[in-house]
Amino acid sequence: MTETSDTRSTAGADEGEGPPRSGVQRLMRFVPLIAPVLLWAVPCWVLLYAGQHWPFPVTLTGTVLIVLGLIAMPLAMVRGHGRRQQDGAAIVGDSLLGGIWILFTWSVLLGVLLRLALTLAGVGGGQDRARIVTWAVLGTTAVLLVWGYAEARRVPRVRRLDVRLPRLGAGLDGIRVALITDTHYGPLDRARWSARVCETVNSLEADLVCHTGDIADGTAERRLAQAAPLGTVRAALGRVYVTGNHEYHSEAQGWVDLMDELGWEPLRNRHLLLERGGDTLVVAGVDDVTAESSGLTGHRAHLAGALDGADPGLPVLLLAHQPKFVDRAAAHGVDLQLSGHTHGGQIWPFHYLVRLDQPSRAGLSRHGARTLLYTSRGTGFWGPPFRVFAPSEITLLVLRSPR
Repeated sequence: MTETSDTRSTAGADEGEGPPRSGVQRLMRFVPLIAPVLLWAVPCWVLLYAGQHWPFPVTLTGTVLIVLGLIAMPLAMVRGHGRRQQDGAAIVGDSLLGGIWILFTWSVLLGVLLRLALTLAGVGGGQDRARIVTWAVLGTTAVLLVWGYAEARRVPRVRRLDVRLPRLGAGLDGIRVALITDTHYGPLDRARWSARVCETVNSLEADLVCHTGDIADGTAERRLAQAAPLGTVRAALGRVYVTGNHEYHSEAQGWVDLMDELGWEPLRNRHLLLERGGDTLVVAGVDDVTAESSGLTGHRAHLAGALDGADPGLPVLLLAHQPKFVDRAAAHGVDLQLSGHTHGGQIWPFHYLVRLDQPSRAGLSRHGARTLLYTSRGTGFWGPPFRVFAPSEITLLVLRSPR
């Protein structure tokens, strides 16, 4: 693998104040205040007050627990993810957030659908139906919390797929590309998990190993023990990495430097050439689309710079953290973009909100006449230590030539 381009980019000029805020934009400012209240208030109503007529001590105890959760969650999140960066508080806040999201979801679904089904079936009176709904919600939530935690903490299963690229030369047919992304090393110490992930990657005997960003939540110095196993990853032709948006919350240049020290090639708006059997593949990478707003000199997503000097007749494999970069990739005739960021939704039904911001939640999709996009569900998890109906993955893509 040989380096052919190394383009350094600078952030653009200040944009100014911009147009006045619309009514919707002003309303959105209150979402962070309203959303937590709804997350806790809806389960409180469905479980305790919607016709159950529990004994007063039960109602009082349940209400107190709900109120304590409502108060504790934002306080723990601020202490855990704010200036103090207290890992213990972050674990508490993240766990409460994941737990109440699951409880809220099934309070809404079962509170409406199960209650309706019981009514239509003529099961019991109003109080009986209400209590059946309560126990169904609590039981479903408990099962999903245990299962979701196990799914989040396990070593991801390997997802294998063949990807046919019409411009790929016959000499590169069968080249094996391993993809990991969104490892999100964080408050929960996952050094052993990290080592086992790297062992799994090594077992794939890949030609090229890619990490498409969001290595960790926290600085490189703080998460070094968890990230260190990345240095043991083996690849026949190279290991390449691009930044994700979370690097720009945690001293991105420190992560770029660490990955370089661990033997990975940071593709910061540049490309490499991968050669085999007389044929060549351009392997390019760009900074995350949030890089420019970080204020770090030289950090921004610059695809033209990444491809500068590359033969336009060669196939291009592009690493870009966020799937929505694919519009630019398609405009430049990229053959295959590898991305992460979405986590596949991580906790259902957040899946549907992901699609409001990204063109793909998971898997292989086509964009334009030539460009394919593969979106990984991610190798780790962010924040809440749960994965519900969105399993993590290590991906092995076998690139196929049409000949």
